[in-house]
Amino acid sequence: MNKVAVVVLAEAGSHESLGRIVNALEFAKELQDHDDEVKIVFDGAGTTWVPKLADEENDAHPLYQAVKGNIHGACKFCSKAFGVINEVNKTDVDLLDDYDDHPSLRSFIQDGYQIVTF
Repeated sequence: MNKVAVVVLAEAGSHESLGRIVNALEFAKELQDHDDEVKIVFDGAGTTWVPKLADEENDAHPLYQAVKGNIHGACKFCSKAFGVINEVNKTDVDLLDDYDDHPSLRSFIQDGYQIVTF
């Protein structure tokens, strides 16, 4: 069994970033469908995707729903920095503040996860 942390860094708002989020979620779904251990983290500008994906009208919402159980959370610091903390708080995505108000990527490595960024 693989252990993979999928880290989304792409900022919402462009055609290119839509491709990146869809590829990140599709990869997470593939891992999930093969019984691999996967955790999705929204970090940096990637935190801007959380409220968009939670919106049922968003084209990527069904894919988001398909992997929702594997969402580890969103960076607390970056959610504030990118102005989406209030919107993230309205979802059921946890804010991560393990290390200086950021998620600890080191802990994933320590636990044997490969880290893949989008």
